[in-house]
Amino acid sequence: MAKLSVALIQTRTPADPLAAFAHARPMIRQAAAGGAQLILTPEASNFLIKDRERREAVLALEDQDAAVAAFRDLARELGVWLLIGSAILRAEDDGEDRAVNRSLLIDDQGCVASRYDKLHVFDVDLPTGERWRESASIRPGQEAVVADTPWARLGLTICYDVRFPHLYRALAKAGASMIAVPAAFTVPTGEAHWETLLRARAIETGCWILAPAQGGTHDDGRRTWGRSTVIAPWGEVAARLDHDDPGVLFATLDFDAVDRARGAIPQLLHDRAFEGPR
Repeated sequence: MAKLSVALIQTRTPADPLAAFAHARPMIRQAAAGGAQLILTPEASNFLIKDRERREAVLALEDQDAAVAAFRDLARELGVWLLIGSAILRAEDDGEDRAVNRSLLIDDQGCVASRYDKLHVFDVDLPTGERWRESASIRPGQEAVVADTPWARLGLTICYDVRFPHLYRALAKAGASMIAVPAAFTVPTGEAHWETLLRARAIETGCWILAPAQGGTHDDGRRTWGRSTVIAPWGEVAARLDHDDPGVLFATLDFDAVDRARGAIPQLLHDRAFEGPR
């Protein structure tokens, strides 16, 4: 397999779609100038807003979202593949008053090559007192997605999905050699679990794990963990930002490493049927 130069963009996304694009654009340009062929942004790259009324004022359909359109134009201009880690978008049907949290893989012509709606929504009560009910505003997806790229197949996941290892196993068994985990992790969960979960998903699947993150204190007051990370198929950290500030993380993926990891421990071939516990 070929090698692939990637770049992860760590952002502190503003509350306005055009401001969000303006924030990410120079880092994407830096990534392309540095030779990245596939560039990945975090979850909620088009805006981050907790307040429902403010969010409703900027929420748009995919084909009407200003940030999505600008990201597509930039990918075409630069001749790179760009994963919009996710955009918060109005659902296409109006049967529910909820949005979708959607990854969009953009090819080097600016076309949407693949879409994935976040399967697992973040409904938690943290020990710190933070309470999140993503299901109140986000409609979960229904389908796992593995996308074709010129280099290898890419599994698509978003943030809280990382806690559901059966999803990652399914993506690997469907041919993924790399899996994206764009995220906006909370600080307490990021500090406790971020790297451990990413390394576990790499070890279990023998995949490259690409995790671009939001970081720092945002316009809406939330704090996110940052520490964008690339994990190799054997489970070691291949590249990492050690802070919450916006920045670009470069890495080179050697897909022979996927074959080596899976050849050493062929766990994807060893499933056995079993009865459930009583």
